[in-house]
Amino acid sequence: MNFKFALWPAVLLLGMGLTIGCTDPSTSSSESGVEQGQANTKPAIFAADGAAIRGYDPVAYFTNGGPVKGKGEFSHEWQGATWKFASAENRDSFASNPEKYAPQYGGYCAWAVKKGTTASIDPQAWKIVDGKLYLNYSLDVQKQWEGDIPGNIAEADKNWPGVLEG
Repeated sequence: MNFKFALWPAVLLLGMGLTIGCTDPSTSSSESGVEQGQANTKPAIFAADGAAIRGYDPVAYFTNGGPVKGKGEFSHEWQGATWKFASAENRDSFASNPEKYAPQYGGYCAWAVKKGTTASIDPQAWKIVDGKLYLNYSLDVQKQWEGDIPGNIAEADKNWPGVLEG
């Protein structure tokens, strides 16, 4: 196979401003925060179908050591999104200190933010680093992100929240 021709689809996509490895073609315009007639500004919190972290309980990552689906009866509005919790206790813990439990970068993929863009997340692709919750688009993307966690966080911190514009 001719090497030049094997790379042309990736080069074409990159030339069009698309990224490879952390895009989500299933994300609807309402999930990305871009509605017809709106500016290209994304919401501060990634919310699929109106629920942050796809309806998973952010406190449970810290207390249960992993993702737990939240329940509608235990919800809390914060930063323009609905956060769901597995219990009233978790909801109340979040409500009293949301910055402690909310994922970094508004719940967008940490690898994508490092790359200067945003992408949705898989609640199963997570890691707590220095007491902060980070989410990724997929388990495969998370493996890339884990290759240099401190460096990737430093780059993402530089890009956040600027990636929400545009």
